[in-house]
Amino acid sequence: MNPVAIILAAGKGTRMKSETAKVLHRVAGRPMIEHVIAAVRQAGVAKIVIVVGHQGEEVCRYLGDEYTYVWQREQLGTGHAVMQTEKELMGSSGPVLILCGDTPLLRGETLRELLTVHQREGNDLTLLTAWLDDPTGYGRIVRREGQVEAIIEEKDADAETKKIKEINAGVYCFDREKLFAALKEISPANAQGEYYLTDTLQIFARRGWKRGAVQVADPVEITGVNDRVQLARVGAILRERINTELMLSGVTIIDPATTYIEAGVKVGRDTIIYPQTYLEAGTEIGERCVIGPFTRIAQSVVGNDCTILASFVVESKIGNGVNVGPYAYLRPGTEVADGVRIGDFVEIKKSRIGTGSKVPHLSYIGDTTIGVGVNIGAGTITCNYDGVNKWPTIIGDGAFIGSNTNLVAPVEVGEGAVVAAGSTITKKVPPGALAVARERQYNIANWALRRKTKKEKEE
Repeated sequence: MNPVAIILAAGKGTRMKSETAKVLHRVAGRPMIEHVIAAVRQAGVAKIVIVVGHQGEEVCRYLGDEYTYVWQREQLGTGHAVMQTEKELMGSSGPVLILCGDTPLLRGETLRELLTVHQREGNDLTLLTAWLDDPTGYGRIVRREGQVEAIIEEKDADAETKKIKEINAGVYCFDREKLFAALKEISPANAQGEYYLTDTLQIFARRGWKRGAVQVADPVEITGVNDRVQLARVGAILRERINTELMLSGVTIIDPATTYIEAGVKVGRDTIIYPQTYLEAGTEIGERCVIGPFTRIAQSVVGNDCTILASFVVESKIGNGVNVGPYAYLRPGTEVADGVRIGDFVEIKKSRIGTGSKVPHLSYIGDTTIGVGVNIGAGTITCNYDGVNKWPTIIGDGAFIGSNTNLVAPVEVGEGAVVAAGSTITKKVPPGALAVARERQYNIANWALRRKTKKEKEE
């Protein structure tokens, strides 16, 4: 069938009150138009033409060169927008699917059904419709003896037409040649002074070209986004879909209403997710994990049998059987091997932590490679920044770093070495050695008593 899709993304989106292009506003971790593109791909459409206009450079730059872009320099309506694609669609043999870039709730299955019905019934035009109890604001579907005859926009509808509850969903499947033939006959003689794509339906009816319709099962799918309030409502629906799919696949979500998981996140079976957890796009969680509460994980991979409590993990890789938190911060570039313990108030940046090592609490580890079976004492920091450059620290297998240690990079602690608590290490520690880098303690006898006596005399 080789269908082509046209996605309309040229609108100004003035009600968003934003410097960002309307279709690039993010919902459930993706710009709205990416949800639409994903649905089109799921429907089996390979070629996608995107009509851009207002802030079009921003849209093209974000989406990249995978798509064909056509410019609508003047905002003269949906029909005018589609007219701009004629040259790009020359030679296409399959049907043309047309939809808007601000309808992120559309499902791929719905679009696939539209295409299937269009082909099976041999239609020249098949449109998606919905039945609404309150159709205010939508174009009404006018039928004659069951056949779709016209779409009348709200602003052009009389009182009788406004009583119709079947509405236009804004998604169409056209025969290419007949589409562009009909577009040449439409005019802007309407309340908006625009070229309506919907006016082509009357032309199809007049010429006797075959029309059909598919009524969407769930009208919520056709919801468009025009302002931030609608964006939030659509986001809630998408998150509910995502959470429901995960729970049906074997994931326990304690309270879906307070769990925020973005599109594309993968979670393994028997993982438990507690409230106030945020799993952002690009994240993969393994099986039998416990995540949250009060945890945020972004663009990271977490293995099986891990526990992450009240922590923030971003652009990091975590192995199997790892415990993180509470109140840990794993920054970009962090790699944690199997069986590691990252405790409370620990920050790790661009470092590799070897199998079975422990950074239990109150430490900063940056630009560091830690070997296998290393213990990092409380209050240890790697001094990796000299004000100009970042420097590495290397800690060998089996080393023991005492509490309140400063490791001044670049520096290396050898395999099996021990660093005494309270040390500031500036030179290499050989394997198996004990490093002590602190001033020798000395005591002044009776100092406290003399101080007290002097204070009493002064008073």
